[in-house]
Amino acid sequence: MYPDLNGKVVVITGGSTGLGKAMGVRFGQEKAKVVINYYKDEEEALTVKKEIEQAGGEAVIVKGDVTSEKDVINLVQTAISTFGTLDVMVNNAGIENAVPSHELSLDDWNAVLNTNLTGAFLGSREALKHFVNHNIKGTIINMSSVHEMIPWPLFVHYAASKGGIKLMTETLALEYAPKGIRVNNIGPGAINTPINAEKFADPKQKKDVESMIPMGYIGKPEEVAAAAAWLASSEASYVTGITLFVDGGMTKYPSFQAGRG
Repeated sequence: MYPDLNGKVVVITGGSTGLGKAMGVRFGQEKAKVVINYYKDEEEALTVKKEIEQAGGEAVIVKGDVTSEKDVINLVQTAISTFGTLDVMVNNAGIENAVPSHELSLDDWNAVLNTNLTGAFLGSREALKHFVNHNIKGTIINMSSVHEMIPWPLFVHYAASKGGIKLMTETLALEYAPKGIRVNNIGPGAINTPINAEKFADPKQKKDVESMIPMGYIGKPEEVAAAAAWLASSEASYVTGITLFVDGGMTKYPSFQAGRG
C-alpha cells in the first residue's frame, strides 16, 4: 500500500508476539527490512521472522531487554550493521499487571516504568543518534495506550508510564521537527492480543469491555499495524507529535453515548 516503505529498515521492540508481531508482518507486506527484538522466546521470534519473509520482507531477530542500555544499543547497531541504516524505530515492548496502588511494590513500579517508558526512551535516543548523525528524516513510533488519557485504577504504574510516553513523544517531536524527524504515538484501546486472551475468553468480561467501546467490538492487532504502517509512510509526512488512538472510540466517553448524561 505504501511503496516508499519498500526496503526501509524497521526495528520493532517486543516484536515476537501480539502487536509487535502484527506490525512486523505488516511491514513485511510493505517489503520492508524488519529487525524483530524479543526478550525470551526465540521460537516465537523465528516464527515471526518466517511470516515476515513469506509476506515479502526481510527479517532478522535480536534478543535483548529494552531496560538494558547495552541491549538497546546492540539492537540498533545490529539493524545498521545488517541492513546498512535505520529508518523507522517502533518502541512497542511493554508490560502490565493489576495491583491495588497501596500494595504496589517499588520493584513492580520500577519494572513497568523501566520497560514501558525508559525502554521507549532508550530506543528513541539510539534511533535519534543515527538519524541526526546521518541526516536521515527518520520516524519513531512509540506504543502508548488509551491510558495516557483515561485513568486506570489498579494500574497506576502502567498509566503513569503511558502518560510519560505522551509527553516524551511530544517533546521529542518538537525538538527534532526542524530536522525532518517525526515522532508519534499509537494509543491502542482493547485489542485481542495474547496478553488479553484470558480476559476475552470469558464472555462476561468480553461483553463488559465491549460496552466501553462505541464501535462495539474488540480491536484486531492488524488494525494497530495498519496505523503503524501509515505513520511510518510518506503519507503521514506532515504528522508529528500526535497520539493516534486505535480504540473504536473508547477515549470518547462512551457512557454518554445515545445522549445519556
